[in-house]
Amino acid sequence: MPDAVVIGAGPNGLVAANLLADAGWSVEVLEEQPEPGGAVRHDSGVDADFVSDVFSSFYPLAAASPVLAGLGLTEHGLRWSHAPHVLAHPLSDGTCAVLDRRVDTTAASLEVFAPGDGAAWRRLYEVWESLRPDILDALFTPFPPIRATARLAARLRSAGGLRLARSLVLPVRRLGEEEFRGAGGRLLLAGNALHADLAPEAAGSGGFGWLMSMLGQTYGFPVPVGGSGALTDALVRRLRARGGTLRCGRRVSRVVVRDRRAVAVRTADGETVPARHAVLADVSVPDLYGGLVEPEHLPAQVLDDIERFQWDFATFKVDWALDGPVPWKAEEAARAGTVHLADGVDELTRFAAQIAMRQVPDRPFTLFGQMTTADPCRSPQGTESAWAYTHVPHDIRADAGEEGITGSWDAGEQELMADRVERQVERFAPGFRQLVRARRILAPPTLQSLDANLRGGAINGGTTALHQQLFFRPVPGAGRPETAVAGLFLASAGAHPGGGVHGAPGANAARAALRRHFPPGRTRLQRMLAGRDRTGTKR
Repeated sequence: MPDAVVIGAGPNGLVAANLLADAGWSVEVLEEQPEPGGAVRHDSGVDADFVSDVFSSFYPLAAASPVLAGLGLTEHGLRWSHAPHVLAHPLSDGTCAVLDRRVDTTAASLEVFAPGDGAAWRRLYEVWESLRPDILDALFTPFPPIRATARLAARLRSAGGLRLARSLVLPVRRLGEEEFRGAGGRLLLAGNALHADLAPEAAGSGGFGWLMSMLGQTYGFPVPVGGSGALTDALVRRLRARGGTLRCGRRVSRVVVRDRRAVAVRTADGETVPARHAVLADVSVPDLYGGLVEPEHLPAQVLDDIERFQWDFATFKVDWALDGPVPWKAEEAARAGTVHLADGVDELTRFAAQIAMRQVPDRPFTLFGQMTTADPCRSPQGTESAWAYTHVPHDIRADAGEEGITGSWDAGEQELMADRVERQVERFAPGFRQLVRARRILAPPTLQSLDANLRGGAINGGTTALHQQLFFRPVPGAGRPETAVAGLFLASAGAHPGGGVHGAPGANAARAALRRHFPPGRTRLQRMLAGRDRTGTKR
């Protein structure tokens, strides 16, 4: 009998399993898909000579995460690579805002849009540098992060206090208008805010856009050498080296609860896998509450709150094998790993408004990835492995374009939407479509079929809006990984601090499980011995 069963071998599940194994627990990870990784996987499904990331690609939060740093994954084969520029946001007139790990380069890019904007960016960066250690500590530790918050509050007082706090809860449109005279800085902030489901007018989008921009400024948007799955491979190798077990193709259909405690899981084919101490669930919140856990084991309030749970936007993705580099109008975009495609903040607002009205956007804001630019081994020399994704509503009521897309996402509608995405790229890179050797379409239902946590193509485990963050995530009063069922812990992006590949939800769940069985007074040696039987053999 393993000490812990982990449901799901996404990055959070694998991080949790590794930390439990480090504490001497025997751990078994069960994964529904035929391979581990969740939304961190790559393949050669577009073209045999091209490596394509199936889901996520760029990992600023992983680079910043003390959780992943503490696992020493470079010792297990993980290597990182960077594009020359972190990010570019070109406009149709050929101008381009550039985010670069060298602050001088970023500032110079913004100075072209308006004198003084380079200095404005430096001021935002200086604030970040003064607060960065405590922000990251608060972000990656269990809620409430008491010590980090106390230190952060002290630093805020010396850095402007309430004025700075006001800036962080501003809509990103307003923050950009207050800080920058020209379009460049505003575009960087607003485009980064829309990495989540935060419209330019949403409260708190300013703080999120600033955070993502500063992460890129400091850590870049790195990629694993060889494909995103290299990160998964390192986590799996580390787990197995510590005695952990991973079984793929094993879908968990039920968490077995006895006397209000999780004691086992049952798979779809009828196998019961017992858990001596804990079950950790790297699954979506709606799939866990009232799904894997039968409703009679949950408080009525939790079931009611789950009915109000809000997903983030649905996602539509296209992968390409390109016969040459993308012919950007703005030369700076050719050196960026990530490129944001929207012709100004107003177009971003228009895009978000169409989604809010449940319309398929006619000019979709597109995040474009140039993977060979970021990691030259992704495709043959002189070519580019590329992708783009955009967002669409979950419940589509109308098409803002002319094709009449309804949201059935049959083969015809997928092709129509992929063409629309390509036309958006063409606005900023004329001749792009002539370079397409092959493409693959991943519509919302396809993404969900490849990873059940991506419900309807939602990639962040639930909305990033303020009403579902901190002690509201995943439901009010449930900001920690503990659940209403003893021994059951939420270890997915549905838990604080949310989406992104950083491992914090998994780490928080593992530490909560360990605290429950090993009070803080025990030494590390005592904890290790507790994970062994009387003969000294690891259980």
